[in-house]
Amino acid sequence: MIQANRFSVAPMMNCTDRHYRYLARLITKRSMLYTEMLTADALIHGDRKRFLTYHSSEHPIALQLGGSSPNKMATCAGIAYEHGFDEVNINVGCPSNRVQAGKFGACLMLEPELVAMCIKEIKDKTGISATVKTRIGVDEHDSYEELYKFVGIIADAGCKIIIVHARKAHLSGLSPKENRTIPPLQYNFVYKLKHDYPNLKIVLNGGVDNKFEILKHLNELDGVMVGRHAYENPFFLIDVDEIVFGEPKNTTTRTAVLENYKQHILAQIAIGVPLRVLIKPILGLFNGIPGAKIWRRYLSENVNSKDADIDLIDKAQNFVVKSNKRALAI
Repeated sequence: MIQANRFSVAPMMNCTDRHYRYLARLITKRSMLYTEMLTADALIHGDRKRFLTYHSSEHPIALQLGGSSPNKMATCAGIAYEHGFDEVNINVGCPSNRVQAGKFGACLMLEPELVAMCIKEIKDKTGISATVKTRIGVDEHDSYEELYKFVGIIADAGCKIIIVHARKAHLSGLSPKENRTIPPLQYNFVYKLKHDYPNLKIVLNGGVDNKFEILKHLNELDGVMVGRHAYENPFFLIDVDEIVFGEPKNTTTRTAVLENYKQHILAQIAIGVPLRVLIKPILGLFNGIPGAKIWRRYLSENVNSKDADIDLIDKAQNFVVKSNKRALAI
């Protein structure tokens, strides 16, 4: 579904699981949410129920795929379509050695025709929208001209929404974490892409951590994607529906979000999900207000205790309440 404006939370390994997405949806109703990257082979041969389970409230939701076989990618896109996903996203941005060994991620920027074949196969064989998340370049292949050519080739194959992390990727010499911070941001490349491809939806990713930057970029582009900041401080998402989509101001509180999420915790514990997995997404829920540090520390230090249960959350929350004079406004 193409929207006039798009805001999304970036797909992040070991972060944007179904529990984080459930939490995020309690805060923002309109943002596009993404799964963690899933390789084509894992989806075809693995436990689909585990990989593809999500709550109905998570829509709009996209499945991010890693792979480079057009046939396998189309097969996976068909599976995603059958499971009700709103979009599949092809990972052409991850620079890790493991991803390169599988011939997907950022190294695919050097093979635009192969990416185009994947997109065309998905378009021809399924009814789902295929988007691409990419970098502005890799290694010494970092000119605007090369990025322009790459986007043109995949657009001709049918990709109409392109998410651009505004840094190039180093395929060797930097860790994935360093690749998110060391290469300089070049927003001008992304802006120029929109100017040169006005009929495409161009979404910017990288370095955005406040609503003023979101609005600034939306003056030039079709959307913004935020990653680590939205994970480490999920309540950052509270203003998104209002400032991006024009919805009424969201007046819910962190406390109300937590109470709703606790119901999710109880339901998931009942089917065997470990408490530590369920608590991880809420560690940053109180970031930015007094008591946040002790909240995180108390949960982290006690969640693995053999007698830990949901009461642990109430005990940790008491530290936050005591640190704030207006507890009802938390």
